[in-house]
Amino acid sequence: MTIRSRQLIALTLPTALSAMLNNAYRVIDQQAVQWLGVDAQAAIASCTFILIGYYAIYSIISAGTLSLVARAVGAEQAHEQQRLIGNALTGAVLIGAVVLGLSGLFAPAITHLLGLSDAVADQATIFLRWQAAYCLPQAIMPTLDAIFIAYGRTRIVLGLQIIATVLNIVLNPVCIYRLGYGIGGSAMATGLSQAFAALIGLLLLRRSCPFRFRHLGFDGAVLKIAKIGLPMCWGILMFSLVYGAMLHWVISPLGAPVNAALGIGFSALEGFTWPIFWGFSMGIASLVGRNLGAGDVTEAKQAIRLGFKLLTLTGLLVTGIFFFGAQWLCGWFTKDAQVLAEAVRYAQILAFAQLFVAYESLAEGVLSGAGKTTTIFYWSAPLNILRIPFSWFFAIYLGYGSAAVWWVIGASTFLKALGKGWSVRSGGWQR
Repeated sequence: MTIRSRQLIALTLPTALSAMLNNAYRVIDQQAVQWLGVDAQAAIASCTFILIGYYAIYSIISAGTLSLVARAVGAEQAHEQQRLIGNALTGAVLIGAVVLGLSGLFAPAITHLLGLSDAVADQATIFLRWQAAYCLPQAIMPTLDAIFIAYGRTRIVLGLQIIATVLNIVLNPVCIYRLGYGIGGSAMATGLSQAFAALIGLLLLRRSCPFRFRHLGFDGAVLKIAKIGLPMCWGILMFSLVYGAMLHWVISPLGAPVNAALGIGFSALEGFTWPIFWGFSMGIASLVGRNLGAGDVTEAKQAIRLGFKLLTLTGLLVTGIFFFGAQWLCGWFTKDAQVLAEAVRYAQILAFAQLFVAYESLAEGVLSGAGKTTTIFYWSAPLNILRIPFSWFFAIYLGYGSAAVWWVIGASTFLKALGKGWSVRSGGWQR
């Protein structure tokens, strides 16, 4: 049966909305701590890229799970689905526990590596330690989402994220101000809200999929999952390390207002728009994986063509919102004049890259669904690394300031979209 635009939207739109809500905890944190001062906002902004690094490690399991479970669903292999899900959930818990344990132990060293100092470093250390204590559910949720997306049950993913987001909004002011936990309360609110959503998700998984808790454990399936997930992990981790290096050598030397503006632009603005692109990407990955599992390449190509049209419209819409709505949108997250000016500059420059962000996400969805995650890494890592010397050269050495950093990021996004798009057009993902 030919895929229609309405069917594709019905699958991908809930995924896009859930991804936006899943990313909203950073937006909520950024907004909630503003009354603690600029130091707290700068600390949250700086920790964003540490948390992306943690997500990268969690993707070792979640990325491979989506591709392999989708193929097993398309091939109607119930036993293989059970093995994959059991291995994936067990692996997610173990990896999350190790990552968060080390994060709490070495929090001061991590903030030092980011180039933070004084009050900003103190606030970031507190935040990371509380995050380590409460946020194990954040390690589980990406894999849980990937399982439901692989089955095409994206409305369940959306429902879980709505629950987590509403609880996070309610708990943030309570934990930060009412209970007096300060910046640590924002991490506590995130962990508690996602724990509740994860519990509901596990119960729904048991009822709606061929999975029982006795299937939890390790066997050869976890190696298959990791083989696909590792390149995605390396790519996202490299992205995080690049931004960490840019914070140390470029962003932090430009001052706290630029640091806080990066948090607003990256976490608050792109925190809403990029997940929409990512959600479409995951929807396409689910369709490509299931159709390849069923041996139907023609249907997969039809989904890609429709996805291209939808993401073109979405990318153009986001471009307009970023450019013309920057002042109003950024004003929601800060009252500081310097921070606001820097955040508006970020939004208006990065507006020109949003269409290419959309195309890059489409290409990544196709390659991820086909299990060709190494190709994604080869096109992402080198261009992300080049952001460091070029940002430093134009912003610090030549003295063009923060605007140069944002233009370098946009140019590298354009090149990544071209490379990944070419990889899809070459047709290697079909094999």
